[in-house]
Amino acid sequence: MTETLAGSAAVIVVAVLLDLLLGDPRWLPHPVVGIGRLISFTERALRRAIPNERAAGILLLFITVGLTYLLAFLVMKAAYGISPYLGSATAAFLAWTCLAARSLHRESRLVADALLRGDIQEARRYLSHIVGRDTAELEAPEIWRGVVETVAENTSDGVIAPLFYLMLGGPALALAYKAVNTLDSMVGYKNERYLRFGWASARFDDLANYIPARLTGLLMVIAAPLVGLSARSAWRIMLRDGRNHSSPNSGVSEAAAAGALAVQLGGLNHYFGKPVEKPTIGDACGPLTPEAYRGAVRLMYGAEILLVAVFLVVANLCFSP
Repeated sequence: MTETLAGSAAVIVVAVLLDLLLGDPRWLPHPVVGIGRLISFTERALRRAIPNERAAGILLLFITVGLTYLLAFLVMKAAYGISPYLGSATAAFLAWTCLAARSLHRESRLVADALLRGDIQEARRYLSHIVGRDTAELEAPEIWRGVVETVAENTSDGVIAPLFYLMLGGPALALAYKAVNTLDSMVGYKNERYLRFGWASARFDDLANYIPARLTGLLMVIAAPLVGLSARSAWRIMLRDGRNHSSPNSGVSEAAAAGALAVQLGGLNHYFGKPVEKPTIGDACGPLTPEAYRGAVRLMYGAEILLVAVFLVVANLCFSP
């Protein structure tokens, strides 16, 4: 047990360092791309074979998550069978592909840098790559809001949740979580095509993110003073506004970030040309500025490093004689 925990800690540290240093190199084959192709292929096959959309969607969930976990498990087992060093390297690589802190920072910084250059058209274009709302008519304050919301929300989905499942069950479980996340992003829409077919994937994604989202909020509160932000305000706004979101989970991290940054998130967005008024999160104590964006990024890294540090302390206590 203790040796396994120590090995898991080493794999997680290597994976986090690789993510922080390299991010997600575009030339490197990524398991999530394969998961996406599996989803697309399986969706087409199930729609042809099963008339009941909800039943087909449930089967899609089981097939995608089950195959992802099984393949990751078998790959690691085969690698460890050849050599413990190869096994550890394979586990670290698979764990690395589950983390997205550096990529989130890089993609959001493209938006921020374009705004700081005064190129609002380029900022709108880059923002459209990381949010679902219409961006063509957004002005600078709405663009800053969009990028801060994206960093805050994805701190949970792309950083803390994968780490949580890595710590809980290793790379195979973390990749199974990424499969759930990918399913939600591909079929979890509330439109005519996916309302019934994607129901199971959307609900399971809510379930899988329930604990990580609240852990993210708590980590943000604790990390806030370590990165120059307000823990008291983060805690207050998280408790007050954490449910002001259509998602049962996304509002928690957004509210903690809004409180720590002393800004207001939420409000009016447009989707496919239609206005959608969302509840506000946080108090409008100050404008959304480049400093608010930088604070959100610091909060993301602070929460990640804090979680890793806690895990290493626990691993060390368990491993010590």
